[in-house]
Amino acid sequence: MENSLTQYIELYREQRQAIEAAAPAALNALRGKALGVLETARLPRKGREDYEATDLNAIFAPDYGVNVNRVNLARNFTPAFTCDLPNLGTTPIYVVGDTIVVPDNRPDDGAIVATFAQARQLCPDVLNRYYGAVARLDDAATALNTLLAQDGLLVYVPRGVKARPLQLINLFNAGAPTMAVRRVLIVAEEQARLQLLACDHTPNTTQRYLSSQVVEIVAGKGATIDYYDMEESTPLTSRVASFYLTQEADSNVLVDAITLDCGTTRNDFYLDVAGERAESHLLGMAIAGAGQHIDNHTFIDHRAPRCTSREMFKYILADNAIGAFAGKILVRPGCPGTDAYQGNRNLVTSDTARMYTKPQLEIYTDDVKCAHGSTIGQLDEDALFYMRSRGISFDTARTLLMQAFMADVIDGVRIDSLKDRLHHLVERRLAGEAATCDNCPIHR
Repeated sequence: MENSLTQYIELYREQRQAIEAAAPAALNALRGKALGVLETARLPRKGREDYEATDLNAIFAPDYGVNVNRVNLARNFTPAFTCDLPNLGTTPIYVVGDTIVVPDNRPDDGAIVATFAQARQLCPDVLNRYYGAVARLDDAATALNTLLAQDGLLVYVPRGVKARPLQLINLFNAGAPTMAVRRVLIVAEEQARLQLLACDHTPNTTQRYLSSQVVEIVAGKGATIDYYDMEESTPLTSRVASFYLTQEADSNVLVDAITLDCGTTRNDFYLDVAGERAESHLLGMAIAGAGQHIDNHTFIDHRAPRCTSREMFKYILADNAIGAFAGKILVRPGCPGTDAYQGNRNLVTSDTARMYTKPQLEIYTDDVKCAHGSTIGQLDEDALFYMRSRGISFDTARTLLMQAFMADVIDGVRIDSLKDRLHHLVERRLAGEAATCDNCPIHR
């Protein structure tokens, strides 16, 4: 299709009444602006931009079904799943397609966890103030999500509240090709704390699916947020996800993107470091093979003095996998004392795998400490020889070296039980086994 956005614009115009009927006013208020952007926009195409390794236009081109009439796809489905990580003590929230199921018996810890529809009654001011306030509508994929979103998940942590850890479980199980329009809004007020793990699974491996995701995160003064995003999907699943974060003074936020299995994945991260002494950690890891495609774009915007950002993405690519990373750190005028680092390290273990990388620094302030670097290499032959000379098999030695390569990214996780589980999942994935949790029946 020349412009795959056209079919979605036509869908919205034909089904506008149904799309807007049950949606909160905050969502409907932004559709006009999103439509205006899409009428003149095009999704990026591979090789057509200054740097583009993923053809987003082709990803959205197939004729996917969209759940305009809000059929409850979660009925009689979510009770079969218990995908909570051991000892993490999370409260699970299920999203089947884009139907959200928030448990009625969630612990009363002072936080509000609700669908957007529920938030109209529980905290309308929060939804009206923050929905769409962080996301960039000039981005075509985000504008499309904004045009079609009918509901979403709100996590609101009031001032000083330490919320119980949450787990957001995104599932695909429809019997026909489907696009899910998923939206998440996280607001942590002053001195609030939140840990959230989002994981994507595709139990039905026979259908083509597309996930359109937009996550907005607002970190108030002194707030602490951990957001972990883990994808374990299938070769037939495509995902286009955009993450937007804004930080006030003294806040500390960790965003960690973990891709263990995928089809075609594109993640965009936009971090707005807007408050003095804010601290940002952006980590990512990807393991891909057998035609899988994983692309991460990042932009960290330093707009306040004396802030710190640490960014590291690592990839291991095998077979004919394709990996891409494009990252930029911008330090604006008037931001002395900025301490920023960006790194991208990659292992390419076959002659047919490909890695594209483009790290960037743009600095307009003196008295800063900024650095970046990127490497693409293969396994250390001397280390392999040394290990084999001591009786370790080639396959075991190879797996151990790849585990060691990923270790520092995994060790950046700030939940010990999740860190331990990730070491186990990565070990299984590198050994060629399914990287699934032992207590999770999704892939059994």
